[in-house]
Amino acid sequence: MIAWGGAGALATRAAFAALLLSALALYWLPLRAVLERAFSLHKAHSIKDMENTFQLVRNIIPPLSAKKYKGQDGRIGVVGGCQEYTGAPYFAAISALKVGADLSHVFCTKDAAPVIKSYSPELIVHPVLDSPHAVRDVETWLTRLHTLVVGPGLGRDDVLLENVKGILEKSKARGIPVVIDADGLWLIAQQPSLIQGYRKAVLTPNYMEFTRLYEAVLRDPLDSSSHDGAVLRLSQALGNLTIVQKGERDVISDGDRVLVCGLEGSSRRCGGQGDLLSGSLGVLVHWALLAGSEKTDG
Repeated sequence: MIAWGGAGALATRAAFAALLLSALALYWLPLRAVLERAFSLHKAHSIKDMENTFQLVRNIIPPLSAKKYKGQDGRIGVVGGCQEYTGAPYFAAISALKVGADLSHVFCTKDAAPVIKSYSPELIVHPVLDSPHAVRDVETWLTRLHTLVVGPGLGRDDVLLENVKGILEKSKARGIPVVIDADGLWLIAQQPSLIQGYRKAVLTPNYMEFTRLYEAVLRDPLDSSSHDGAVLRLSQALGNLTIVQKGERDVISDGDRVLVCGLEGSSRRCGGQGDLLSGSLGVLVHWALLAGSEKTDG
């Protein structure tokens, strides 16, 4: 198999791990059955190759130990949540906990905070996103967070988007991985320079979000006949950051290579599914970086 190095490659592997784990959680099938289902459209892959992929996933997940302390396996921050959208940040934050993070924070607007807090006592909720000092308030927490998930329930209010720009800049300056979804992707389509060349960024667009991003960055209409190539080109144009294009076939690229995940998920396309993935990815990106290239090179 091929060895990949660097933060971008580790983020790409974390994305693939998230999709595989999602299938296991949904079906809870024996390993071989999941593998055969995953690659039913790709007969060139041997069962041995597939098992190596699952070994990679196992390598990313940190073992439990009595010597560990609270927060070591993941302190995740979700930036999003406004009056209209309180469910999305909850789904992202609670998914991070269910995957295995120790602590999950939500940075939302003042109106959204009591609603989100009422969903679960496990979430640490900060009603600061619409504050005049939002960037400063969130920045004080960045040293205690491993990953930021930006966009679930964000909305498109100008004040919130401006605050998120500042939060992204502060996060990049500290080298914090960011997973960007939903209206966070809309913001990136308006201003791609916000994450240009930041290899610790993971974008998780659906088809419409991907089309918007592609046309904004490359200034060309999307050619749907070469979708895998389009994901590769967009990643390259953004400086080889990781893109997880969700769909019937999930296409993942770091600008160097393309991974295709054919795992069969739910046929429903309801609100909240992307939030589950982005929250899970927040944890897995941290775990992949924690494991290092010596455990994630395959």
